[in-house]
Amino acid sequence: MTQRKTVTAGILLIGDELLSGRTQDTNLAEIAKFLGPLGVQVREARILADDADTIRDSVRSFSEGYDYVFTTGGIGPTHDDITADCIAAAFDLGISEREDALNALRQRYSDAELNEARRRMARIPDGASLIDNPVSQAPGFQTRNVFTLAGVPQIMRGMLSDITHRIQGGAKVYQITVSASDIGEGDAAARLAAIEADYPGVSIGSYPWFNEELRGINFVARGQDEAVLMDVKIEIEALISDLRKA
Repeated sequence: MTQRKTVTAGILLIGDELLSGRTQDTNLAEIAKFLGPLGVQVREARILADDADTIRDSVRSFSEGYDYVFTTGGIGPTHDDITADCIAAAFDLGISEREDALNALRQRYSDAELNEARRRMARIPDGASLIDNPVSQAPGFQTRNVFTLAGVPQIMRGMLSDITHRIQGGAKVYQITVSASDIGEGDAAARLAAIEADYPGVSIGSYPWFNEELRGINFVARGQDEAVLMDVKIEIEALISDLRKA
């Protein structure tokens, strides 16, 4: 099989409310599921406080380290919505109110309603392209390889539809799962490592589960070649069969 380039992404989840536990993040899973079929592998995610230096430095670092970066949160109308300024600072760009962003906001607000706070959502780093927001109209934006999205899950999800055509994906990663009950991780560990060693490019994980009546493991194998994964599945099923006979 011809190997395609591995394309990577990092995700920055921004907001004090995430670190305090007041809000439970769902955006990471949503973005990862969106990127998988496009051939983009999420390699790192961080939750950041609403601290300008931390956000700026993290954006710069992730932009240099990954093909694509996604940020969520901090682009609303309040004083602590500082993500746009931090993105501009990360790339040494200016930032200003943009007429195209204001026009997007005018789909939702009258000119009388576009007060100073709401107009903050039209401040966009120089040279960035807008990301459409079909839910609440306040746009996200793309600055180089960084996509800046809303933190509210429903709004963030809507914005993803304007990103697909901007992504140049690479090798897709496929996955198979084999579940077995009444088997412990320690019993399977050595042989599982041997199977993984026999199949370069395939990663295998074991994830135990328990309920009131049973214990068991989900064996999960990931790789870029579906045919190879089917061979790995046969090996894992044989491992399970041998353990049950023991």
